[in-house]
Amino acid sequence: QLHLVESGGGSVQSGGSLRLSCVVSGYTYSNYCMGWFRQFPGKGRERVADIGSDGSTSYADSMAGRVTISRDNAKSTLYLQMNSLKPEDTAMYYCALDGGSCWIRFGGHERRRGSHEYNWWGQGTQVTVSS
Repeated sequence: QLHLVESGGGSVQSGGSLRLSCVVSGYTYSNYCMGWFRQFPGKGRERVADIGSDGSTSYADSMAGRVTISRDNAKSTLYLQMNSLKPEDTAMYYCALDGGSCWIRFGGHERRRGSHEYNWWGQGTQVTVSS
């Protein structure tokens, strides 16, 4: 059975940094897409960054330049390094996994996977940034 377990959230002051981790167990396929999402109270989950099994990465504009997604295959762990955090980054952060490409291609268009296109999720880790 597949499990994703996040850790690394916490409370930091504005301008601070955090590194989130997501340990994956039970997934044995070589082709996958993994992502980090965040959710504000009363809102849907928004993409922060994702990484494909080929190592390609993509970042949402909201945190681009302040976050780095990476993985350690030997440790089956996904990371999100977050720097220059702002109070508006306060949210619950989730990691997600699904098989296949991070790209969704249709009708000559392409986009990255949205939250509804991931089947497996972690329980989330809270990030709180104070001013």
